[in-house]
Amino acid sequence: MSSFAKDFSKAMSQAGTSQFQEAIRQELEFSMKVELDKILSTAPQNEIEHTKKDLEGFKKLFHRFLQEKGPSVDWGKIQRPPEDSIQPYEKIKARGLPDSIASVLNKLVVVKLNGGLGTSMGCKGPKSLIGVRNENTFLDLTVQQIEHLNKTYNTDVPLVLMNSFNTDEDTKKILQKYSHSRVKIYTFNQSRYPRINKESLLPIAKDVSYSGENTEAWYPPGHGDIYASFYNSGLLDRFINEGKEYMFVSNIDNLGATVDLYIMNHLMNPPNGKRCEFVMEVTNKTRADVKGGTLTQYENKLRLVEIAQVPKPHVDEFKSVSKFKIFNTNNLWISLTAIKRLQEQNAIDMEIIVNPKTLDGGLNVIQLETAVGAAVKSFENSLGINVPRSRFLPVKTTSDLLLVMSNLYSLNAGSLTMSEKREFPTVPLVKLGSSFTKVQDYLRRFESIPDMLELDHLTVSGDVTFGKNVALKGTVIIIANHGDRIDIPPGAVLENKIVSGNLRILDH
Repeated sequence: MSSFAKDFSKAMSQAGTSQFQEAIRQELEFSMKVELDKILSTAPQNEIEHTKKDLEGFKKLFHRFLQEKGPSVDWGKIQRPPEDSIQPYEKIKARGLPDSIASVLNKLVVVKLNGGLGTSMGCKGPKSLIGVRNENTFLDLTVQQIEHLNKTYNTDVPLVLMNSFNTDEDTKKILQKYSHSRVKIYTFNQSRYPRINKESLLPIAKDVSYSGENTEAWYPPGHGDIYASFYNSGLLDRFINEGKEYMFVSNIDNLGATVDLYIMNHLMNPPNGKRCEFVMEVTNKTRADVKGGTLTQYENKLRLVEIAQVPKPHVDEFKSVSKFKIFNTNNLWISLTAIKRLQEQNAIDMEIIVNPKTLDGGLNVIQLETAVGAAVKSFENSLGINVPRSRFLPVKTTSDLLLVMSNLYSLNAGSLTMSEKREFPTVPLVKLGSSFTKVQDYLRRFESIPDMLELDHLTVSGDVTFGKNVALKGTVIIIANHGDRIDIPPGAVLENKIVSGNLRILDH
């Protein structure tokens, strides 16, 4: 069958062979259907219904994958968004809040994307269960934030977690600890799709199980899957029937993504009387964000363009901070009734992200994914809001973790805010080397988290440890060469210093 895939790609590159292309395409779709039917036939009785929904969803995605050719945007059609389509946050905030903020909040559902594992930080299990501050995990902080909201305004804002098959079991176990908190917590699972062999374009799974040797045969298809999964779970209808109107979606590892009363008020009480169905929070790019997806105007609609969709000759232009000044934070506010309408019309259009992977045994596979923000063009009256950088505080690495654990931030009711003692609002640039990648190694190397209030830039490489009560200021670079070790002594103050070579402090 692998010759089909080769013929297919060859055919796609030859003009004037549309009949041949179509024949190949149909052949591939037929072979896929046969394989998926075989997989479905292995499902136990109680799993048939949702396995069928998953495989149907995958079939649609695969069909679209076979139709699309090359980069999905025509660069010539990309324009800067019109002035009024991206509003400054200050303007939204200046409108103030109504007396009845509780009635506005009661229309809200908070959804956190909780499908990811902590593997990139050397942790087993869901990423949301990693401790980030005073023993609190991402999930603890999220629950504390919403509980604080519900207590302060006497509201009933629920928390919904979109889990994946990788995180569902562990997350549900831990949820019992919040049973007495003032937050109703719901979960639903994103779909489980089969990875396909890069050569044959057929599933590598032989049956429906995803344990043992079959673990690598399945994947969660990106957060764009939220619309269909939320709809299929029954939760969307439930919340609409309860009178909820909007959901606020964000990544659970973005500690800046808290419920913003001014944005929620803007949604419920728009100044022009016309409600937005979709709001994307964007923020100004820095040099560290050049790869982030950006909002553009495309065929008279707001459209999210990701770096993977950009034709090669234009990648540098896409990265330019002067031309595309903003990027998507993935904090999104979306109308529930609009999701229901578009889902029922099968009208949510998201570009396919083709994600190639090499499995442990060396097999090359691809997984087809979509991104939640890409649906912006399917909704009516979409809006971008240019928010302060403080609403984008993702923890992807231990370098990020060092920032949020430090005295740069103070913690109040689950929310992190930049310390008033820091004289300028920018976050220092921190780069910790590979000895710090895993959370447990990182924790072992710091006896206590250094004072970083006056830090601009920190680079650490090699075998380095930090004693208690170290202060780092200005630009600090610490490099232990291979075979050397550097112990920064307790109480040391490093200001605009480069430390290299071998510095061992031994007790005698």
